[in-house]
Amino acid sequence: MKFTLPLESRKLSSLLEKAVSREAKLWKVYVPKKPTNQDTDISPEKRDEAVRWLRDVHSQLKLYPETLCLAIGILDRFLSAIKARPKYLRCIAISCFFLAVKTSEEDERIPSLGELASSSKCGCSPSEILRMERIVLDKLNWDLHSATALDFLYIFHAMVLSCKSGRLNMALSGLNPSQHVALLTQQLFHCLAHNALLPVHGSLLSLGLITLELEKLCPDWLALTVDLLHKLQIDSSQLIGCRELVARCLSTHTASLPPNTVYICHPLPNAPEPRYGGVLPAWHVSPAPTAPSDPNTTHTRSCKSSAKRKVEHMEVDEYFDGIKRLYNEESPQEGAPTCTAEMMRGGQGLLVIQQNAGSSPCPPLQPVRET
Repeated sequence: MKFTLPLESRKLSSLLEKAVSREAKLWKVYVPKKPTNQDTDISPEKRDEAVRWLRDVHSQLKLYPETLCLAIGILDRFLSAIKARPKYLRCIAISCFFLAVKTSEEDERIPSLGELASSSKCGCSPSEILRMERIVLDKLNWDLHSATALDFLYIFHAMVLSCKSGRLNMALSGLNPSQHVALLTQQLFHCLAHNALLPVHGSLLSLGLITLELEKLCPDWLALTVDLLHKLQIDSSQLIGCRELVARCLSTHTASLPPNTVYICHPLPNAPEPRYGGVLPAWHVSPAPTAPSDPNTTHTRSCKSSAKRKVEHMEVDEYFDGIKRLYNEESPQEGAPTCTAEMMRGGQGLLVIQQNAGSSPCPPLQPVRET
């Protein structure tokens, strides 16, 4: 169902109001200070290193972008509430990540705790992660559903598209809106790994990011920016300062679309050929193999055939039943290639098929019967 413009605009405004209210309720400024002792304080650089490590784990597991953004938000909220030692930082980070995975991902996409601990190389046991997970939940009052910067980015992007969809589609130079927001998401992740942007609200960070993009794409970007500022109720001076920080952060970032996942099937080299009730279809007839003369070869084939014995007793698949009825194989006509089964050699279960020389492997076409 496609919403009309007024209804879509009202819906986006309602989503924005709820996200702003949620952010104002749960957001707390986290500004890591320069540590006085390397063993007792987490430096801003170590926090950024932990976020970049979480990004690598997220990319390896191919999870939703919302999961990573929520994990970073949980991590920053927890670090703003307690004072932790650097040696526990990876355990804290992977626990926050696992909480975000269970919150955002589908059940079938959630990895097991043992798999996550081994693949991430966090250096923690599953029991240690569970204990740290309980500590994080207690400190955050079991409330993890905060409005993230990615939520605001999606809302602002949809608002801009609803107003200037035609102009933006022409200015995106071959990218569709989904690809464009994917590029913006990568830029947002790059910004979240810089501690200089920690004092900035997620809503302001997303607004600064999208207005920088609008400045490059739309001549009337300033009017759109003023409209978004009015909806978000933010002072323009705050946006100007945020835009400067975001532009400085993105100066070292190279944007690229995330790669598409392609699954390639590699068949097994020694996969057994299926046997359909002991008789191959006429279109699958192959020339008769020569009998092995070496006794060692005969012994090897007998071992392989014993492993395939169960395959010979499988019932005919419905799919091949339909093909046999289509080609009238149940009652072969004259001129069709004939198949004869030789005697079983030593219980090997080898079915040797002979085909008439010079005949086509395909059955002849049958005339249409008039009724």
